[in-house]
This record gives sequence, C-alpha cells and structure tokens, in this order.
Amino acid sequence: MTIEVALLISGISLAFGIFSGITNLKRNQKADTKQDAAELTTVIVKLENIGNGISEIKSELTNVKNDIKEDRERIIRVEESVKQAHKRLDNIENHKRGMDESYRKE
Repeated sequence: MTIEVALLISGISLAFGIFSGITNLKRNQKADTKQDAAELTTVIVKLENIGNGISEIKSELTNVKNDIKEDRERIIRVEESVKQAHKRLDNIENHKRGMDESYRKE
C-alpha cells in the first residue's frame, strides 16, 4: 500500500507538473502573440508615416518643378526684353553717332 500511495502522489505530481507546464506555454504564447501584434502595429504605423512623407515629398517636388517651369518662362521673357532693349540702345547709339558726325562736318 505504501508503494501505491507513493505512485499516486508521483502521478498527481507529474500530472500537475504537466498541467502547469502547458498552462505556462499557453500564457507565454498569448503574451508573445500580443507582443508580436504590438510590434507589427508599430511597424505598420511607421510605414504609413514613411508613405505619407513620400507623398508630401512628391507633392513638394511637383511644386518645385512648376516653379522652375515658371522661372524658365520668365527668364525667356526677360532675355527677349533685354534683346529688344539692346537693339533700341544700339539704334540710339547709332543715331547719336550720326548726329555727332554731322556736327563735326559743319
């Protein structure tokens, strides 16, 4: 009978050990799952922020391209205006030279 009681206590101890081990494994798996979900959520949020940043950069780049295009058009207009001004100045200079030469002849 002593052996049977010892075996019974051993069996109960073994069953309790297995039960507590399985319970701890499940608890750890739940904790790991929660931690993994939290980390995944953090990664997703960071990726969304990066995506938003890229969208903003694209928008700003488009604005910069448009500004450069407008500046290029303005520069072309200014260069044309400068050419016309130089032609007028050349005409005025030639006219003045002609007047100076006519005064010298007199």
